[in-house]
Amino acid sequence: MLPPYDSTQPTRDAVNALPGDTVVEFGTNWCGICSAAAPHIEAALASRLPGLRHLRVEDGPGRALGRSFRVKLWPTLILMREGHEVARVVRPHDAAAVTQALERLDG
Repeated sequence: MLPPYDSTQPTRDAVNALPGDTVVEFGTNWCGICSAAAPHIEAALASRLPGLRHLRVEDGPGRALGRSFRVKLWPTLILMREGHEVARVVRPHDAAAVTQALERLDG
């Protein structure tokens, strides 16, 4: 089971400075679409954890980190390597969408 979205946000500079591969997931704990997508996200990430860093960040109006990534819909997953975005998944309807994006981290 995925942990709740964290209301404590790192800065964009801190996220950009993270080494290795990172998935930053934006959403809220009360979002029905986020809850529906959670099992798909969890299934896709299962084979890559614990080696893959996964940050679940609460988003909303006035949240600087989400705005810096231009997040408009939840959930949005930003896949990063060495602080650079390599793929993005918005409102995944199945694990395959997330898995396909994760493959971008391999190449």
